[in-house]
Amino acid sequence: MTIGTLSGELHIWLQDADAASRPAVILPVDSMFDLRLDIALRLVRRLRGRRISLMPRALHLTLMQKARLIQLLHAFDLRAEGGKPRDVATEVLGATVEAALPSIEWKSSAARRKANRLIRDSAALVNGGYLRLLRGG
Repeated sequence: MTIGTLSGELHIWLQDADAASRPAVILPVDSMFDLRLDIALRLVRRLRGRRISLMPRALHLTLMQKARLIQLLHAFDLRAEGGKPRDVATEVLGATVEAALPSIEWKSSAARRKANRLIRDSAALVNGGYLRLLRGG
């Protein structure tokens, strides 16, 4: 069964022909229960002819979260192209002056720590950490 919405289509699997007249939702109680419940409530609202938003509330990102994710992806791309922490500091953090410091001063700089943190967190995000976002966390 397909239900058209302004934000796309909802595809629903019905176990038998009578299921459309007596729909039910089965939700596993796990770490994603709140998100699953929100999505199920959106489905019920849509089945009743009400409007639904584009995404569940749990998946909305704040402006700060969006900015951080952009930084992480930019840092990951730089690193994947062979960039070093100094490159990340310059390109992503805009710390041009600190990135140009001599090695001994660069080693203890805040920009180096931030760049290394971005590199570490970006690798974690790309290697499965994005799943946390999809769970609303």
